[in-house]
Amino acid sequence: MTYTGWILLTASLVGLSCGIVGGFLILRRMAMMADAISHTVLLGIVTAYLVTRELSGPHMLIGAIIAGLLTAVLVQWFHSRGVQQDASIGVVFTTLFAIGVILIATHVGNAHLDTKHALMGEITFVPWDVMHVPLLGEVPKATFMLAAVLLVVVIVILAFYKEWKITSFDPALAASIGIPVVLLHYVFMSLVSITTVASFDAVGAIMVVAMLITPAAAAYLWTDKLSIMLVLSGAFGVMSAFMGYYIAVWLDTSISGSMAFATGIVFVVSFLCSPKHGMLSRHVHRFGARRSKENIKGIS
Repeated sequence: MTYTGWILLTASLVGLSCGIVGGFLILRRMAMMADAISHTVLLGIVTAYLVTRELSGPHMLIGAIIAGLLTAVLVQWFHSRGVQQDASIGVVFTTLFAIGVILIATHVGNAHLDTKHALMGEITFVPWDVMHVPLLGEVPKATFMLAAVLLVVVIVILAFYKEWKITSFDPALAASIGIPVVLLHYVFMSLVSITTVASFDAVGAIMVVAMLITPAAAAYLWTDKLSIMLVLSGAFGVMSAFMGYYIAVWLDTSISGSMAFATGIVFVVSFLCSPKHGMLSRHVHRFGARRSKENIKGIS
């Protein structure tokens, strides 16, 4: 595959996995939790490095998952004790992220691990860091990890699709019929953490937040059916990846930043043109209704 092909494939995998997970984040009204976890996993990554002194390996993923779960637990704990959920998210994510930054500044030293690397990422370097995969040959490490994460996300979502659906729309009903709502909540937070850290090295936290929230929010405007929304959300993520890449080539600017910008373009188009919730569509419907009333009055 060409250099450009690997970049587009990697970004598309980010868009697909984040789009699917983001759909449930939007339905659960937890969009800001994506922002929180995408930052607090930095603490898990730094802690894993300080323990092992290695910049790659499964320990990074484990550390990120633990940090994501810690974020979810602390947010829920503060919220259960009377603190508003948005305030809980703000307090927890800024505190844990600040601890991660301090640890990098004071203990990491000259290792290739810094806040700019974590926040912005650099997808242009992805095709150069490869690994040998049987039957596939040389494959970029980030691409392989993202493909594995997408497979895990799809399997977990499909295996418990009915449970995810009920807990997303009516947690009280789910609890009343014996579905382990709390357990599924933390499983879902684990999926968010895994998806986030897998995308960290390639695209950075900023694009992860954009891909988790914006395509799903755009898809929500087009349909009221969950399955269609998840498909649309993943498709919008891939579309944003391609659009962003060619915008970056055209303007000679950051690829990850352009892809995040492209998600905004997709949302604006959806906000204006979606058949049910779009501003232009509602305006057309109101105009048509007004004309119909005028015609009825004219006939009478």
